Amino acid sequence: MGRRGWKIAATAGAGIAAGAVALHRVDARWATTPNPIRRHELVPPDGEQLTVETDDGAQLAVTVAGNGPDVVLSHCWTGGREVWSPVAHRLVARGHRVVLYEQRGHGSSTVGTDGFTIPRLGADLRTVLEKVGARDAVVAGHSMGGMAVQALVAHHRPALPGRVIGLVLVATAASGLSQGRRDRRLTRAVGSRAVNRALSGRFGHILVRGTVGRSVCRDHLVTTRDLFVDCAPETRAGCLGAIQTLDLRDGLAGLDLPVAVTVGTRDILTPTSLARELADLLPQAELEVHEGLGHMLPIEAPDEIADLITATGDEDTTARPITS
Repeated sequence: MGRRGWKIAATAGAGIAAGAVALHRVDARWATTPNPIRRHELVPPDGEQLTVETDDGAQLAVTVAGNGPDVVLSHCWTGGREVWSPVAHRLVARGHRVVLYEQRGHGSSTVGTDGFTIPRLGADLRTVLEKVGARDAVVAGHSMGGMAVQALVAHHRPALPGRVIGLVLVATAASGLSQGRRDRRLTRAVGSRAVNRALSGRFGHILVRGTVGRSVCRDHLVTTRDLFVDCAPETRAGCLGAIQTLDLRDGLAGLDLPVAVTVGTRDILTPTSLARELADLLPQAELEVHEGLGHMLPIEAPDEIADLITATGDEDTTARPITS
């Protein structure tokens, strides 16, 4: 290698080293950010473990914890019961019976012959509600889980009376993602081994920085990263393809239930504009916007989300103002 080659190599090496130092400093700072979640709260509360079978043969893993008014929690794309666990702990402590389940293909749940579609996720949620005997439940969904809740409304509205008294839609949308078209290159990419290798590296959790808001807690990134990596590639790709063609707007008209829609101002995956559109579609919807927070609200703000769920199930709750 000539003199110029050594100079280029040395410059590149210095740049890589400087980049590694910068990443280490950022990561160390994030590690000191106050975390509203205690470590044990990333595991679902103690309760009964069930397996619910759907009509297409999927086996859904379900946890039922606590006693009192029912709350059913539906998690996000590439998530699991862990995403809702901090909120579930708070709700159980407040005297609720909380149902957490893993969407088909996620965690311990299998897929079933119908594969991945948003209407199918709504049907799965209906099956869970029926099999656990939900009565007068508040049903909350985060991101893709919120789409499952909307699909329940759109395709199974006759099943709601007596089982559901209110909805909480967290960091989600009814339409407007990817302009309703499948991006096949993106769906292939999220299921690739290269993505897993990148995320599994020392600073892999930094690659999911965009899922949270202004104030970054390292543990939130690690949790989000770990759930993504543990999710089967075919599930990641299949569900993303379904999400990209999402349009549930027509099925939400005329819903006679209280609905809370909530979003963070730093949510770049399902931004505030889509939350406002969703709230406008629902006659009894109220919008709550969290300044500075991102997409992972159940772990970024578990106290606030638990408060919202509790308020939605309270018949004496007064109207909440729309904030921005």
